[in-house]
Amino acid sequence: MQFGIFTVGDRTVDPTTGREPSEHERISAMVTIAQKVEEVGLDVFATGEHHNPPFVPSSPTTMLGYIAAKTSRIILSTATTLITTNDPVKIAEDYAMLQHLSEGRVDLVLGRGNTGPVYPWFGQDIRQGIPLALENYALLRKLWREDVVNWQGQFRTPLQDFQSTPRPLAGVPPFVWHGSIRSPEIAEQAAFYGDGFFANHIFWPASHTQKMVGYYRERFEYYGHGSAEQAIVGLGGQVFMRKNSQDAVKEFRPYFDNAPVYGHGPSLEDFTEQTPLTVGSPQQIIDRTLGFRDYVGNYQRQLFLMDHAGLPLKTVLEQLDLLGEEVVPVLRREFAKNRPATVPSGPTHASLSAAAAAVPIGTTDAATPVAG
Repeated sequence: MQFGIFTVGDRTVDPTTGREPSEHERISAMVTIAQKVEEVGLDVFATGEHHNPPFVPSSPTTMLGYIAAKTSRIILSTATTLITTNDPVKIAEDYAMLQHLSEGRVDLVLGRGNTGPVYPWFGQDIRQGIPLALENYALLRKLWREDVVNWQGQFRTPLQDFQSTPRPLAGVPPFVWHGSIRSPEIAEQAAFYGDGFFANHIFWPASHTQKMVGYYRERFEYYGHGSAEQAIVGLGGQVFMRKNSQDAVKEFRPYFDNAPVYGHGPSLEDFTEQTPLTVGSPQQIIDRTLGFRDYVGNYQRQLFLMDHAGLPLKTVLEQLDLLGEEVVPVLRREFAKNRPATVPSGPTHASLSAAAAAVPIGTTDAATPVAG
C-alpha cells in the first residue's frame, strides 16, 4: 500500500480569522506540505491542475519539478492532469522530462477535471469530453511507446514522423491512473489498457465507489490483464483529526460549514455519515479507512485531502504529523494482514522497469475502448 496526500491547491478564506492566503503563500505552502509528506514517512504527494481562481496549481510539472529537487524519496503525482484540454504531445514531453529530473519518482492521474469553462479556454468543446479523453490518451501512449509516431485523429492536427523528447526514463513511461468520480467510460478506459483506476471517493457514498471500482475490476479481467483482484486501484479520502474526537469536530466545523465545495449544505454529521469524510480521533481515522477495503477489495494507493477549506498551514502540518506517526503505521500493518500474495503492490518506476524487462512493452494498441 502507498499512502499520501493530494491537494487541489485552493485559496480559501479561513473562516476563523477572515484571512485569505495570497497566491504566493499558497504555492509555498504546497511545497512545504510536500516536504512534510516525505519527512513523516508517507509515499506520495499529488497536486491538482486548475486554471481558475481560487486555485493556484496551473502548472503541475513546474511545481513537481521544484519539489523533486527538494525531496529524495516520495512519488510525485497529479490529481489530476487534464487529458482533455492539454495537448498529448505536451503531456508526453513534460512528464518524461519530470521523470528524468526526479529519477523516476513520477506518475500521473489523468482526468477531465471539474471546471466546465476550462474546455473553451483551451479551444475544446465540453460536449466532446469523453471522446477527447479516449483519443488523447491513445495518442499519449503511442508517443511514450513508439520512437517515431505517425498519427491522425479527430481533435488535433496529424503527426508525421514525430518523436517526442525526451524519451521516457529507461524506456519505461510513467504509470497512469485514470481518475473519475462518476464516468464508467473512464473506468473502461483504465481497464482496457491495464492501467490504474483512481476513484475520487470524496463526495459520493460507499455504494457508488463500490460500483465504479467493481466495474473496473470486472473489465480489467475481461481484457486479460489478470484477475479482478489484481487490478490497480487508488482511492481518495478526506480526514481531520485531533487526539480527542470532540476537539476535532469542534475545530473543523467552521471550515466545513464555510467551505466553497460543501459549505452551507448538509451538516457535518450528515456528510460524514454519507461520504468517506472522517473527522475524529486517529483511531477513528484508522477504523474508517480500513473499512474501505470491505467494499473495494485490496487496493494499492490511499491519498488523503487535508489542506483545503481554508485550514492554516500550521494545522495541516499538525495533521500530517498525526497521520505519519499514529495512523499510517497502523494502516500499513493492518492492510498487510491477509493480503493475498497475488495482489500487486503500488506501482513504482522500479517495479515497472522490472516488469518491462520481463515482458517488452508493446508498440501499438489495437483498438479504442468503449463502454461495455
